[in-house]
Amino acid sequence: MFKTSFQIPISNALRKGGEVLSSYFGKVTNIKVKENLSSVVSEADVESEKVIIDLITKDFPDHNIISEESGYNYKGSSMTWIVDPLDGTSNFVAGLPWFGVLIAVMKDFVPIAAGAFLPAGKHLYYAEQSQKSSLNGRIIRVADTKSLKDALVAYSLDYSDDPNETLKETSILAKLVNNARNIRATNCLLDFCYTADGRMGAAVNYHEKIWDIAAPWLIVKLAGGMVTDIDGKELDFTVSMENYKKDFPVIASNGLIHDKLISLMRYDLTSITGKS
Repeated sequence: MFKTSFQIPISNALRKGGEVLSSYFGKVTNIKVKENLSSVVSEADVESEKVIIDLITKDFPDHNIISEESGYNYKGSSMTWIVDPLDGTSNFVAGLPWFGVLIAVMKDFVPIAAGAFLPAGKHLYYAEQSQKSSLNGRIIRVADTKSLKDALVAYSLDYSDDPNETLKETSILAKLVNNARNIRATNCLLDFCYTADGRMGAAVNYHEKIWDIAAPWLIVKLAGGMVTDIDGKELDFTVSMENYKKDFPVIASNGLIHDKLISLMRYDLTSITGKS
């Protein structure tokens, strides 16, 4: 195990990034569409990322950095920082307080330390190997709900150029609506943070990037939960300059309802369209 604790540098970087976001909140004027209608970037994303990367580079000049806006800065190190300077940009620019900052540190492509900061409530989540996850210094634990019908499930649904993909996801969502206590979604880090601290039973997102999920993966797991792909397999965070933007379809849960979620989400398009 890597012996150095990253709690102080991660926490400092999260808070500094959060300060930038708070200074822009409700004042954003420059918004650009990236890959599609669901993916936007603002000046707040860029400024928050710059502040965070400057701090990381100052303290860990030899470490690799993957960040949402700047890409993959590979320096040949076994240590890689993963930065999402503003998770929930669409919420942020709409004036909704559902947004935050995510930072993780990987050693040999395995997250070993991670944090999430929600500026609106000044909530800082932290997790590190061989420790339990915490919220503002208090140990947190996933919900003890054993039945899906007693759990709130967060399900994120984004724009897709493929109508069949949208059809697939809405069919799965219908199954969850009929089997969970209810469906909620902020479509950002809150869904995973609230799964880690027990407010949600699970969170599902088919289109996460490494900067969206590396930190929540560790926070949920060290709070006693499970995080897998939609087939129940472990997430593989091995990335390269060529594939670091790949999608991670993710289910995070308290572990007790994980198998039920996976079985519900098995999908056959022919049952909807009648086409093979």
